[in-house]
Amino acid sequence: MTKLVWDTSGERKYETGVDHGVLFVQKPNGEYAKGVVWNGLKTVTESPEGAEENAQYADNMKYLSLYSPEEWKGSIEAFTYPSEFEQCDGTMEVAPGAYIGQQNRRGFALYYRTKVGTDTNDNAGYKHHFVYGMKASPSEKEHATVNDSPEPTSFSWDVTAVKQVVEGFEPSATFTLDSTIVDSTKLKNILDKVEGSATTESTLPTITELVAAVKAGG
Repeated sequence: MTKLVWDTSGERKYETGVDHGVLFVQKPNGEYAKGVVWNGLKTVTESPEGAEENAQYADNMKYLSLYSPEEWKGSIEAFTYPSEFEQCDGTMEVAPGAYIGQQNRRGFALYYRTKVGTDTNDNAGYKHHFVYGMKASPSEKEHATVNDSPEPTSFSWDVTAVKQVVEGFEPSATFTLDSTIVDSTKLKNILDKVEGSATTESTLPTITELVAAVKAGG
């Protein structure tokens, strides 16, 4: 038997930051176009809904509990966004530099990473996040006068996600890889696809493909 020990040196993990955003715009056929860099990400907030209890009673007692499906919702805030995202925000370029709004919104997927640290190592690794089947809702855009405390305009969007079919699992819209745990070679192979290289375009693996990649070889 081993006695539980809290706050062991090197095991006080924390997660912070957001960077390396990659946008994948969804094509009309449901596939995703090549990835493009999303600079200026400030926050990606996950606010899932659902999974609420629906209690059932019989024999004068709680007989069982049924739970509603969990749905992914969230928000994105950024100082800027790639031009490819305009079609996801209901904007269409009709001529170079000319745009019309309130158009149909394209779906998209997003990859981003967050930093993992410990009490002994601020750079222990990263968590790599994938969110699929996303749609952005119209959002407020405030343009304020320049004053003695100037700040850049910040853009934000409320987003939802549609679950994807995943072989062997319930449908899901998200997948996460922890570099402090996942085999480094398998992780590199995945990130080489996501980030692209000198000879290949950035592509988005499906969740089924990600599962297969991390489970390959046992």
